[in-house]
Amino acid sequence: MTDPYAIDWDSSRDHLRDNARNDADWNAVVASRLVRPTDRLAVDVGCGGAGMAIAIAHALPTDAAVIAIDGSAEVLEGAKENARAAQLSQERLAFRQCDLHGGLTELRAAVTEPVDLVWASASVHHVGDQQAAIDQLASLLADDGRLALAEGGLPPRRMPWDVGVGRPGLELRLDAANDEWFVQMRGGLPGSKPMPYGWTEALRRAGLREVTTFSVLIEKPAPLDANDRAHVLDSIEHRVQRSADSGSVDADDLASWQRLLDRDDPAWLGHRDDLFLLDVRSIHLGAKRSRR
Repeated sequence: MTDPYAIDWDSSRDHLRDNARNDADWNAVVASRLVRPTDRLAVDVGCGGAGMAIAIAHALPTDAAVIAIDGSAEVLEGAKENARAAQLSQERLAFRQCDLHGGLTELRAAVTEPVDLVWASASVHHVGDQQAAIDQLASLLADDGRLALAEGGLPPRRMPWDVGVGRPGLELRLDAANDEWFVQMRGGLPGSKPMPYGWTEALRRAGLREVTTFSVLIEKPAPLDANDRAHVLDSIEHRVQRSADSGSVDADDLASWQRLLDRDDPAWLGHRDDLFLLDVRSIHLGAKRSRR
């Protein structure tokens, strides 16, 4: 039986590649806030479809470079497709296969020079010992280098509270079901340890200073265009499937979701003009500063 809490990253290649394309505007905004004119090397750890790696490469000076790292060879192939579409050479954006589970030795083999900016989006929470992973990422930094963790924010909203199928509040309860899945996923990771404090505290414990957080809004109002509608539907289906596989969504809600995601059902969400996207993502930032 397949473990519902184990993620098959290879099969997520197309999903991650397409997510990177749909998040291009958000990535560009965040990269513009993170990159400095003096930066020469950035690393994207757990790059997925390389959306942020591409945005950082475009924001960096032309003589600077980005190394995009991921543990899945299949995911990296999808990322390379996006890099080619963005017309970025291997000198500007290089790819390395490396898993955070491999620890500092594997990271050091992939990144041999001090780094001005390390970016890690939704990757650290897939490591059993999150604090150890943050410590390892911080150790890659050059003097005055920054580590940026994209973790948390607010749950996205995509549909009205009442869609006429099932009890109102379906999306809110799906958030709770996904939270339960996340707890079980974290508990099953090798060497899983609790981290009963926030990301900013984790950055401070890694020895970083001037720690802060900023959040960036993604808002796409109704009616969505065809591309955004497809992206929203794919995102909902992905979350529903994960909760269904793990049994964390109740039977009545699952029956409602099956109707809402069935193209042949009159209630299919794709027929609606009131779908939207409202998402707030947070970035936690710390810098390596000498104490002299």
